[in-house]
Amino acid sequence: MKFNINIKETMKRIIIVLFCAFCLGSCSAKAQQKNPNSSRIDKEYKTAMTKYNSMLEYIKYYYMDTVNINKISETILKDLMEQLDPHSVYISADEVAKMNEPLEAEFDGIGVQFAIIKDTLTVQNPVAGGPSEKVGIRAGDKIIGVDGEQISGKELTNDKVFKLLRGEKGTKVDLQIWRVPFGRAYKDGEKLDFTVVRDKIPIKSLAASYQAEPGVAYIKLSRFAATTYEEMMNALENLDANKGIIIDLRGNGGGYLGQAMSISNEFLEKDELMLYTTGKNARPMNIKSDGKGHYKKTPLVLLVDGNSASASEIVSGAIQDWDRGIIVGRKTFGKGLVQQQFPLGDGSMIRLTVARYHTPSGRVIQRPYENGNASDYYADFIKRYMDGETFHRDSIHFPDSLKYTTLRTKRTVYGGGGIMPDVFVPQDTTANSMYYSNLLRKGIIPEFVNRYVDKYRTTWKKEYTSFSQFQSNFKISDDFFNGLIDYATKQGVKKVPADIAKSKEDLKLYMKALTAGLVLQDADFYKVMNSGRDKEFKKAIEVINNWNEYSSKMLDTQSVVGTL
Repeated sequence: MKFNINIKETMKRIIIVLFCAFCLGSCSAKAQQKNPNSSRIDKEYKTAMTKYNSMLEYIKYYYMDTVNINKISETILKDLMEQLDPHSVYISADEVAKMNEPLEAEFDGIGVQFAIIKDTLTVQNPVAGGPSEKVGIRAGDKIIGVDGEQISGKELTNDKVFKLLRGEKGTKVDLQIWRVPFGRAYKDGEKLDFTVVRDKIPIKSLAASYQAEPGVAYIKLSRFAATTYEEMMNALENLDANKGIIIDLRGNGGGYLGQAMSISNEFLEKDELMLYTTGKNARPMNIKSDGKGHYKKTPLVLLVDGNSASASEIVSGAIQDWDRGIIVGRKTFGKGLVQQQFPLGDGSMIRLTVARYHTPSGRVIQRPYENGNASDYYADFIKRYMDGETFHRDSIHFPDSLKYTTLRTKRTVYGGGGIMPDVFVPQDTTANSMYYSNLLRKGIIPEFVNRYVDKYRTTWKKEYTSFSQFQSNFKISDDFFNGLIDYATKQGVKKVPADIAKSKEDLKLYMKALTAGLVLQDADFYKVMNSGRDKEFKKAIEVINNWNEYSSKMLDTQSVVGTL
């Protein structure tokens, strides 16, 4: 008979405390060496370690049945880490090799970064341009069902999640999502059904690069992977950036710090602080620019939104604090915690938060959180939406205690979590409709466009040999558009004429962008979307074309130099 690992809550919490002490004690010598202020192990930890060791001895010699200590320890460790901040996690031995795969290897899947929180699969960030983002899955969503199988509440591991969600490119997976409005109880959420068509999730982090206008280079970074800096520099070598550079970080959930620092370094003068860290026991880190950047004087615009996080915010904070460029878009996510990996001896490890990132002016990037309450933390995006923060700059309030000044012009910026853009662009929902949302959630649009393009791919490739030719001459025909509506009806999405009329132009734009990516190159998807109703992109172009006017406004003490 196996020991029951569903321990009662009271007993479980006692064991968690004791196990925590055991883990801390095992690395206490190293901790003392690294932190000269730690001259002894706290008496409470010693007492807890003694209790834990004694408890193991009693179970080993006196308990009536066989005990699977390893399995108990796995459960305890996972629950322990969930009591800390939202980014500290336990990683089992068989999961360690896979944890950096989204940044270092190519695979077929649905394209999400996730966390397992209390046996529930929570989306942290959809990969920009990936299959999940295309159907409308967003940060904070909880995947509770996969292909009709209920997975929430069951014992989940990264390996099991990979087996459920990865698969051959072109295969479908039906997901049941539980979306909980901020401040609501879990039980008050809403079930949503999505159909995702798996696709290749590449290591390539530069999603697009092209000449937005004569002299204006556009760079779209989907993440900060191992080769991001190299990809960006190679792209810029082939573009004319005499008038300026636009780096699009919208939807970029972060990645490697070193890549963020290399990119920031390209735009800053020598010995300018790019970021620093603070933590009770962690050694402070101060990173300065080396002055060898190639674009120190080039006008620069960064595009950001609520899904720009971590490394994206580090770059944005450094550029903003040195008044080096103009940030356009909406307030960023607010993820600024430093994780360090600690091995546990059996191949497993914990990724523990040890410090906070600060921008050069001293601002804390990390937004507030409550230890052990990851649900509300990831639901903050919904709260921002409900509070109007994505629509009105005036809906975002900062106390004077969070006021900072930039390092050159001494204009006002604010800390407290995330980066507030210099130029706020409200979210555009004029073409949104429930019908459009249903098409996105079920993955119907890319699926139908793929099928339709297959019939005409050879003809269109011969007819449209350049993007400019495609952009000028390709139109979504009535047959193409009505085919989508008919296909959606067959897939169970009921026609809503008023919604179709409201969303028609946006639907056509999205269809054209998908077609461009299939017939020409992947990057052409972004060329079409940016040239449509993308107000952030249009504002970025406006800023570059009127650089002297906008940069002079940065001399003011206001944190916002313009709105759209």
